[in-house]
Amino acid sequence: MKPNVRLTALLLLVSLSTLTVLSGLTATARAEGEQLPYVEANEEGMHVQPWFRSTFLDLTEDMAEAKSEGKQLAIIWEQKGCPYCREMHRVNLRIPDAVDYIKKHFFVVQLNLWGDREVVDVDGEQTTEKKLGRKYRVQFTPTIQFFDKEPNKDPRSVEVWRLMGYWKPFHFKHTFVYVAEDGFKTQPNFQRWLQTRAEEYQKQGKEVKLW
Repeated sequence: MKPNVRLTALLLLVSLSTLTVLSGLTATARAEGEQLPYVEANEEGMHVQPWFRSTFLDLTEDMAEAKSEGKQLAIIWEQKGCPYCREMHRVNLRIPDAVDYIKKHFFVVQLNLWGDREVVDVDGEQTTEKKLGRKYRVQFTPTIQFFDKEPNKDPRSVEVWRLMGYWKPFHFKHTFVYVAEDGFKTQPNFQRWLQTRAEEYQKQGKEVKLW
């Protein structure tokens, strides 16, 4: 019995099409799997990452604990209804590479710009979140304050760097790199430091997505 050439060709075409679709679905699933789960806002309107530190909000103690872990204290200021805070959680804090780096090098505490929780500042002053925000002149959310690696009781010099507003993923992650590597000590202009780092990556053949 002679094989049906047309039928064989049709079956082969169907098989190839099925494999192509399945391959595409697998690639899509893999790409989606590269993102961490999105953290919805809680009843207070705050997006609280599971790796944010829950402490007694004594900043001197937080700095000491961060140092004991070989890390650095970073405070993320947010507020209810902040679209840029939501974007930071929806985009930047779902990228495994960025989150892994932050968790490895930083002790992150989240504060509410209008919150009433009690906080003890590095100088021993007992205050509230919103009053502390005014003390440090935090005017935008999100704002990330990076504190000195060494315990410091002077509010005027304890902060070594500050990121204000929403920044795209490359800039966002490398702000943490900039602080962890003490880049601000040799190049106080973050944009120039970032451009130099981007050029180094490009020479190494790495893709750089500035925007």
